[in-house]
Amino acid sequence: MTTTQQDRYDHGYDFVVVANRLAVDRVTDEDGTTGWRRSPGGLVTALAPVMAESDGAWVGWHGAADEQLEPFDHADMHLVPVPLSGQEVEDYYEGFANATLWPLYHDVIARPEFHRHWFEAYRRVNRRFAEAAAAVAAEAATVWVQDYQLQLVPQMLRELRPDVTIGFFNHIPFPPPGLFSQLPWRHSVLRGVLGADLIGFQRESDARNFQQAVRHRLGHYIKSDRIHVPADSRATDEGSPLVGFDADPSRGTAARRLSAPTAEDGEHHIAEARAFPISIDTQKIVELAERPDIIARSQQIRRELGDPETVFLGVDRLDYTKGIRHRMKGYEELLQDGDLSVGQACLVQVASPSREGVESYRVLREEIEGTVGRINGEFDTLAHTAIRYLHHSYPVEEMVALYLAADVMLVTALRDGMNLVAKEYVAARKSGTGVLVLSEFTGAADQMRQALLINPHDVDELKAAMVTAATMDPAEARRRMRSLRRQVVSNNVQRWARDFLGRLADLKAAAR
Repeated sequence: MTTTQQDRYDHGYDFVVVANRLAVDRVTDEDGTTGWRRSPGGLVTALAPVMAESDGAWVGWHGAADEQLEPFDHADMHLVPVPLSGQEVEDYYEGFANATLWPLYHDVIARPEFHRHWFEAYRRVNRRFAEAAAAVAAEAATVWVQDYQLQLVPQMLRELRPDVTIGFFNHIPFPPPGLFSQLPWRHSVLRGVLGADLIGFQRESDARNFQQAVRHRLGHYIKSDRIHVPADSRATDEGSPLVGFDADPSRGTAARRLSAPTAEDGEHHIAEARAFPISIDTQKIVELAERPDIIARSQQIRRELGDPETVFLGVDRLDYTKGIRHRMKGYEELLQDGDLSVGQACLVQVASPSREGVESYRVLREEIEGTVGRINGEFDTLAHTAIRYLHHSYPVEEMVALYLAADVMLVTALRDGMNLVAKEYVAARKSGTGVLVLSEFTGAADQMRQALLINPHDVDELKAAMVTAATMDPAEARRRMRSLRRQVVSNNVQRWARDFLGRLADLKAAAR
């Protein structure tokens, strides 16, 4: 261990990221030995340079239940594994995070489940993450907490380490107050997030929803995205005799707190809540799209599909929020109506496996695969297939080849925080060809106004957009794509990280 590394172990790290998963994946070599590989996700890509500059630390679960690992270093990052038991994975992750919060935050497309023991596990695991971050952070460090799995961490961390500056980013939508109020532990979640100095959301509407929930449920004074959080409201309900329940903290105090705080109100903390739309590693996608072997692979894909005039492409996690069923229904009706025909058109649907331990996802997979079988059974010919369905995860090189092969990208999510697939498709289309059909219920729709924006619940509108995309004048398609690419190229994931951390640094400096 070098002197610098030993100093970090002794004195902590100036920049700490706290996320549900570590920034690495475990890999097994051909000889059976195991090691670690940096995760390919956009968050890791955006923050890796910051980690290298600051010798940062990343706190997260390493992906294996009932296993404890010591902290270790990998590629300029100090990694702090947080252990989870198999029961905690079931209750905290599959349960509260993905069967309670995920459906609730995605407009209750599926019914959320509310179980007290799930929330108790969520709180217990969040406490463990907060303690790990507190232990590794240097004095006056910057800590950035990521996403809905860890919404209680900011306040827990503030109680443990009031010297650190805390950011929180919510990668998924934040629901309207009427939906959020269904959550039995709504006050605990709001208080948890409000422990941060800066709270980031994908869309302005998400930030407004959060502010309205805070104003309505907690009664805090809000002006210009700045939420004044009184010290007496920041205590958690740890140890309460009503474990798992929330009392209403606003009773008797809301009227006072809805006005600007005064000296009589005593100490208060300011949390700023605003939008910071995330993006992609644009340069990486562009470089891959220019590689001769990937261009050749895209041409091979079209030949394997029978060289149709129009290749429609959908790329999603197999999730009920993605609108895959709506997309297939629209495509099926176009075939039935004769507006499209097999051979002239083909739909390629990549549906990567997702949360297969959650019952609603198993049901969705069976339904989607049944729909694909029925449509292909009715419309396939000996030479061509109607839908090429791929229930796999693919490396980014194959995904870029698919983007190049596709004439029309279908993003029909019913609710999505951002949807980075839409941005990846546009980044890959350097030639200026291709058309993006984009749900207005994605965060990407706020920025990508030159796409064909649709309401995916309106199947007739979806069908019309698919036909328009397939028959669009090439000059019009190039005009739209050039505009989309300018937006995506100038707003990459590195800029997102710089904008968020720059604002957090400004708040830190102002608080001195």
